[in-house]
Amino acid sequence: MKSLLHIALFAVAVALVPLVTDSGTWLNFVMMALYASLLAQAWNLLGGFGGQFSFGHALFFGFGAYVQAIGQLQGGLNPWVALVLAGLTGALVGVLVGALSFRYGLKGSYFALVTLAFAEVCRILALSVPFTGAGVGLMIPLQESVANLQFGSRAGYLYLMLVLVVIALLVTRWLQHSRFGAYLQAVRDNEDAARAIGVDPFRVKLGAIALSGGFMGLAGAFYVQVFQYIDPAIAFGSHTSVEALVAAIVGGIGTLWGPLLGAFALHLLADLTRNLFGEFPGINMVIYGSVLVLIVMFFPRGIAGIGQSVTRLWKGAGRG
Repeated sequence: MKSLLHIALFAVAVALVPLVTDSGTWLNFVMMALYASLLAQAWNLLGGFGGQFSFGHALFFGFGAYVQAIGQLQGGLNPWVALVLAGLTGALVGVLVGALSFRYGLKGSYFALVTLAFAEVCRILALSVPFTGAGVGLMIPLQESVANLQFGSRAGYLYLMLVLVVIALLVTRWLQHSRFGAYLQAVRDNEDAARAIGVDPFRVKLGAIALSGGFMGLAGAFYVQVFQYIDPAIAFGSHTSVEALVAAIVGGIGTLWGPLLGAFALHLLADLTRNLFGEFPGINMVIYGSVLVLIVMFFPRGIAGIGQSVTRLWKGAGRG
């Protein structure tokens, strides 16, 4: 119950931001930090709770993005309907990838490389077919209205992303307290032992990758609506996969708040670096790599783990 209260307080606090400031800079920062946290939370559902590390989560992001764009441009779909379909498509692609991978026992580095290969193959295919716009990409026309999922300010997009992030937090909390979540963590810790007590690792991992892929698909759809453009390099590029996994690891995998903490921390650090040293290509990847190395070396449980350790020390000191 306490975690539900914390999620509610977080939602209220973020929802108040547009009421406190109308600065485009601040609203954009919060919006993009929430977007990064959704990527990280999606990855965490499979990598953190399921122990199935993926290097190619951009695959699900890309399918969601293209369903959003193609659905509007070529299918005449309402953007809200396309958003739902993008999430469902991400989940379906997750099931297909999981069925092909988990059926043959792929895990660890083998699974990570397979997901990376799937994403790269889709990037190459998207460069070659006309309905994706090939190398030129697809551009969504600007038609500002709530019904068209295009808002007049960043505040509207912030609220949309806040809803998606809160849903992801609620799903994560459910994993922490549900039987399915217990099965998933049992598979993560020891797949053979889980199988011995009656857990079906294949079905459990398939469910996890479907959830993970669904949220990545929603993130891809959101990206299209905000920036009104998508191309194969953005849709299936490795930078999206890296951003998702690094934020989750930095924040603390397998935790409720870790991905969000990691995403906000990395986004803040990236913004500070750009303000101090200006823009140069690859700055985010340099920051992500450096922070990841430091976290793995000195704080393997991430930012959330540091907070838990401090809390235990504080309680211990209080009892003493």
